[in-house]
Amino acid sequence: MSKVVIIGSGIAGLFSALRLGNAGHEVLIITKQRPEDSSTNWAQGGIAGILDKTDGEAMKSHISDTIVCGDGLCDEEIVRCVVEEAGDRIRDLLSIGVRFEKDGDEFHMVKEGGHSARRILHAKDATGKEIERALTEAVENHSKISMKPHTLGVDLIQRNHGNPSDGIAGVWCLDLDSGEMISISADVVMIATGGAGRLWEKTTNPTVASGDGLAMAVRAGAASKDMAFVQFHPTALVVAKDRPFLITEALRGEGGVLLDDDGLQKYRTEGGEPEKYSFTLEFSPLGSLATRDVVARACDQRMKTTGKDNVWLVTDHLDKEKLSLEFPTIKERLKRHNIRLGEDPLPVAPAAHYMVGGLLVDSNAIVLQEDGKQIPGLYGIGEVACTGMHGANRLASNSLLEAVVFANRAADHMIANPENNSNQVPEWRAEGLPHLEEHAPLVRDLEALKKTMTDDVGIVRRFSRLERAKRMLKLLSNEVDLIWRKSLPTRELVELRNLIFVGNLITEDALLRTENRGLHYNKDLI
Repeated sequence: MSKVVIIGSGIAGLFSALRLGNAGHEVLIITKQRPEDSSTNWAQGGIAGILDKTDGEAMKSHISDTIVCGDGLCDEEIVRCVVEEAGDRIRDLLSIGVRFEKDGDEFHMVKEGGHSARRILHAKDATGKEIERALTEAVENHSKISMKPHTLGVDLIQRNHGNPSDGIAGVWCLDLDSGEMISISADVVMIATGGAGRLWEKTTNPTVASGDGLAMAVRAGAASKDMAFVQFHPTALVVAKDRPFLITEALRGEGGVLLDDDGLQKYRTEGGEPEKYSFTLEFSPLGSLATRDVVARACDQRMKTTGKDNVWLVTDHLDKEKLSLEFPTIKERLKRHNIRLGEDPLPVAPAAHYMVGGLLVDSNAIVLQEDGKQIPGLYGIGEVACTGMHGANRLASNSLLEAVVFANRAADHMIANPENNSNQVPEWRAEGLPHLEEHAPLVRDLEALKKTMTDDVGIVRRFSRLERAKRMLKLLSNEVDLIWRKSLPTRELVELRNLIFVGNLITEDALLRTENRGLHYNKDLI
């Protein structure tokens, strides 16, 4: 049996671990904080999927919505496979112990932006947390799976250094408790590290989202794809002295409406349905329930035009009791700031949310090189991977679905094609390197990085600003590289190095694009 190391403890990593463990493989999950500190745990909305495989029209509709949202760049065969496998994977989650909301004997389905029907299963407004709970409990009780928290993957170990085609032998890690570098050998490494939302000043991602897996894989010879496509969620709660907090799209699916200051004033004085006052109608006839790329740009443009830090999400025209029942997490968060769900307008703004691009993988989630060759023993699953499912813009609640489908595909392929690596892995180059004495420069560089990405590589772009970002990223990279070469790794140093690396991948891809598609919007290309 193979020894498998999975980096990351979200839905993709945990699900694949269970599949592999059940097949008798030895699985080690490493995660840099607690197991529950993942983007999955923060996901509110739900998981899209058609449970009845015989409902051809419903399948066709989900496929169509996904492709339309992806703005012509989806891999249609991948979309079809994921949608068709959805029912089986959701039933797997149910068998593991995930509890989705029900109306009597039927699952309660909700609708989000870009969806033409109610097809999203959820656990109130904490779906990711419920999925994470069930999967984590199953993993902790599995005899073939062990978990190593407070462990940060630093770089992949190649079987033959400089030759990615020879495969991966393991991973160098930083033990965050001891501060020591450790070498972990593996027959297979699965990267499930999520995205890189920390590149921007406002993000709905947890602090672990620093692009670690993507960066270490590309440094080891992997190809990246579609890095310019970064999804900003249109509605993050923005309140002074508190980090942005995701307001699920399901709230707009139940009738929540986006208004600017003028629209809010007209709604209050003239009355009627709030949607007719929404600025989003200037951008799409779907208004507040248009796809995320459209709504995020609408919010961004309106805020820049008015000079305001937010727009408003109004819910006072909806059933207050129903809102309290269906969105308890949001209700409690709003209470911190004396904002009442179903009564007060919610101050919201776009925030970095999801990395649509990522590691180039095949239909079995094997990581590929630029020439299309596989890297043996290396898989990419979840947000870190670019499967072709999302195209230029991800459809709401397709992320958890894609993650679990490809986690299963990766596990299936590995079980059918086990890797056996007998190579001894080298120790980290630690000899003679001192501990990092001064962290202040890293803090300043991180702030400079986030400001650069926010100002120049955000929702709306220009070539001049992208070029400016490229120059700044080069400067930051040179500075951090000097520190990297002369000191032992720390979490701050490793994450900053990775964030700069990924920021450069995003900027370079954006500079190369000659048309506006989905999440990439360059004013110079209009």
